[in-house]
Amino acid sequence: MKNKNIAIYLGILAFGLLLGYFFFGNSSDKTTHNHNEVSTKSQMWTCSMHPQIMKSEPGDCPICGMDLIPAENSSDGLMADQFKLTENAMALANIQTSIVGNAKVEDNGTLLSGKIVENEEENAIQVSYFSGRIERLNINSTGVKVNKGQLLATIYSPELFAAQQELITASSLKETQPTLYKAVRNKLKLWKLSETQINQIETSGKVKENFPVYATVTGTVSEKLVAEGASVKQGQPLFKIANFNTLWANFDVYENQIGLFKKGQEISITTNTNKVINAKVDFIDPVLDTKTRTVKLRVVLNNRNNLLKPGMFVEGKIKGINFDKGAIISIPASAILWTGKRSVVYVKTNDNAPVFEMREITLGNRIGDNYEVLKGLKNEDEIVTNGTFTVDAAAQLQGKKSMMNKKGGEVMTGHENHLGMAKNTSSITNSFNKNERIEVSEDFQNQLKTVFNEYIKLKDALVKEETNKSISASKKLLEKLSKVDMKLLKDNETHTNWMSLVKEIKISTTSISKASNIEEQRSHFKNLSLNLIKAIQIFGINTKVFVEFCPMANSNKGAYWLSKEEKVINPYYGDKMLTCGEVKQVIEQ
Repeated sequence: MKNKNIAIYLGILAFGLLLGYFFFGNSSDKTTHNHNEVSTKSQMWTCSMHPQIMKSEPGDCPICGMDLIPAENSSDGLMADQFKLTENAMALANIQTSIVGNAKVEDNGTLLSGKIVENEEENAIQVSYFSGRIERLNINSTGVKVNKGQLLATIYSPELFAAQQELITASSLKETQPTLYKAVRNKLKLWKLSETQINQIETSGKVKENFPVYATVTGTVSEKLVAEGASVKQGQPLFKIANFNTLWANFDVYENQIGLFKKGQEISITTNTNKVINAKVDFIDPVLDTKTRTVKLRVVLNNRNNLLKPGMFVEGKIKGINFDKGAIISIPASAILWTGKRSVVYVKTNDNAPVFEMREITLGNRIGDNYEVLKGLKNEDEIVTNGTFTVDAAAQLQGKKSMMNKKGGEVMTGHENHLGMAKNTSSITNSFNKNERIEVSEDFQNQLKTVFNEYIKLKDALVKEETNKSISASKKLLEKLSKVDMKLLKDNETHTNWMSLVKEIKISTTSISKASNIEEQRSHFKNLSLNLIKAIQIFGINTKVFVEFCPMANSNKGAYWLSKEEKVINPYYGDKMLTCGEVKQVIEQ
């Protein structure tokens, strides 16, 4: 009987366990099912033609009416201005990162970036000392060396003609009217006629119609201010003459480090030809430049061998400055993107994935091949040091903060899409902000414009799917690119930006010139366009340029190109989808 009761109890226990499993197991499954339902509901939907559209449920695009497609959800968990690159993209673009660390300044000293300029104290202005008309100009170009006493021009002057007649008349009366005679001679002396010239007029008794103008100093003509046949007034400048026997080297010193430098400090200056010159600090500007937050540190250089030229970039190394070495943070120049007013880098924010965000930084002095970072980074930050422009292009493509876009884009969802569409369409067609542009000479812009013109020929060839013409156009583009004169760039930062872009443009264009099929050419054209867009945004070409975008190119990831006209003609598909795309930006002159 006892064994029978035990069996009954065991049976009841087993039944209870089975019943509990049935209820609780189903509940667990139900919970899992509900979780999956929530996950499904988080799926977003977008338009393949208008990727700015983002809705929480399927439907039609409010712009074109096309069916919405599931949006990639690769950026889950990212902050608003963070973006992710694929490992494949990282490898193809050779994007490399480095950990930020302290600078070693003990051996290198502190490097200052500078430029050779004319010594203003040695400059002279050659003026006309009397009014008249230039009959002959003996110096017709700049860069010509002139010596003191050399004939520069010949001028016909009615007032000088009359003054010579007065002298001839007064010379016959000098015994009876010596005061008048002396006054006439002094009048001619005020017009810088020498005693010899005055005596020659008096002795010969003949009036000179055209009078010579002689150089009053020795030097090089740095500016010609008049043309032959022009009328000039008394005191009007004719030439600017510079003496290049001594030159100035001007260096930039940041305001937080002004107290570290003083007059008389020894400085070692290195030119781009690796010539080293030892000198001393001659002058520190007492007025701060409010735009760059720097002061000018000046050094006077002896140039009697004429090896130094105004416009040359130089580096100045000053040793013995007591920096707080543990506090100095430095990064490679290749990591930095410069705009007209800002310096930016890209920071990797995830140790386990290629997730990046743009960060503005404040730079200090140059230290070797690096720049001191005063604000914006800390030790152990990981930043992009190679392929920085490619990362910036990816940020701009995804509507994130970028070099040329301080605020980044906004993604609207659901009902906001329809209401905000007019505002969004307007914002993407706004002109480029010129305040972010780096100031360069018009000559440099014109040379860059010739590169752009060859790019347009390449684009047109891709539209028509003419492989051989694409190859020919890409070779001409490379030829024009090689003729862009980097000496026209005014500072090291501008030079670094240009060199980074040129490297990427050359790689893409060379690949196009070697590609045998149109699809491969179009693939490289995408990268060429991104970097040329950057170049034109940064430097300008004095022409209105349209930045256009096709969302279906590049395997539905989208691709940009440049155009001279607002009308969309798609180089990525040709006749298949000739008008697919839209204007994303207008870069003004």
